[in-house]
Amino acid sequence: REQGIILRGFDDGVLVPPAALRTGKGTPYTVFGAYKKRWDVWMADHHPAMTPVPSQCRAEGTFMGAKVVAKALEMLDVPEALTQQWAPGEEAAWQQLDQFMERSLADYRRNRDFPDLSGTSGLSVALSAGTLSVASCFRAATQAMADAGSRDGAACWIDELAWRDFYRQIMAQFPRVSRGQGFRPETDLLEWKNDDELFAAWCEGRTGYPLVDAAMRQLVATGWMHNRLRMVTAMFLSKHLWLDWRRGEAFFMTHLIDGDFAANNGGWQWSASSGTDAVPYFRVFNPVRQGQRFDSEGRFIAHWVPQLRDLDSKQIHEPWKQPLLARDYPPPVVPHAGVRERVTVAFKAAKSRFDKTS
Repeated sequence: REQGIILRGFDDGVLVPPAALRTGKGTPYTVFGAYKKRWDVWMADHHPAMTPVPSQCRAEGTFMGAKVVAKALEMLDVPEALTQQWAPGEEAAWQQLDQFMERSLADYRRNRDFPDLSGTSGLSVALSAGTLSVASCFRAATQAMADAGSRDGAACWIDELAWRDFYRQIMAQFPRVSRGQGFRPETDLLEWKNDDELFAAWCEGRTGYPLVDAAMRQLVATGWMHNRLRMVTAMFLSKHLWLDWRRGEAFFMTHLIDGDFAANNGGWQWSASSGTDAVPYFRVFNPVRQGQRFDSEGRFIAHWVPQLRDLDSKQIHEPWKQPLLARDYPPPVVPHAGVRERVTVAFKAAKSRFDKTS
């Protein structure tokens, strides 16, 4: 105020403010299904509108931190692979949104889980950077709902926008999740392995499970990973390798160009069964079946794991059965058999210890 600058705050990164929705008991929502029902009602009553910047808020002069920012940018080294992959700026984000609406939205529900297809919007990067608002995405999707051919895809995409709000309100209402703690307190008593070699194999995409390795190589090379594969790789680290999910969470945030703390943390805790998932430790993805289901022809795997390009669409998902055709590819670092049983025992033991001490 002393410098004539007016500050005004907005809940700009979300559609529904984190503290806006409460259960009938006055508590925060912790289950997405129930949250989404209230979210839909709130959105029906609060249509997001464009907010122009008031002319009197345009400050003259040089931003006090401009020199600090300029110096930081000079020290920033952005890999060429990222600059070739992602176009920065608001104009590029709007173009990407328009292209998604025209080309992919109608088939979004059908194609979004297949990493070899351009079935997702890819707009998480723009949303994370703030070059496109979530309100703009919601408005575009609701307008598309008027088209019968796009309605199902638009509704599914709106669900994903609601997930962003859900995880942000979890972070705001349960701050322990932003302090390295599990949403479910008992899971902090889980006794994770401390195996740096297994962690390195996961980071470098050499676990011996083709879909996991392809996904991790995609992440390191492009700064992005398909959402289905984020769940597969996170669950593999936390349940197959039995390594602390926080190590994976940090690795993702180091590499993701669309890194968003709330969404990343929420996804990792969901996968590791320390979060809001209503069906916790019973869920263990089979990385082979995930590949067979969502990359049935092996095109995504063959692109990112060239050692497996000579295998057919059946062999590429289980290359250890054809060692002569995949000589340069490692065998699985751990077996899939017995993972769910081991995870169940560990979670029950942690819950028992927690109940005794609480």
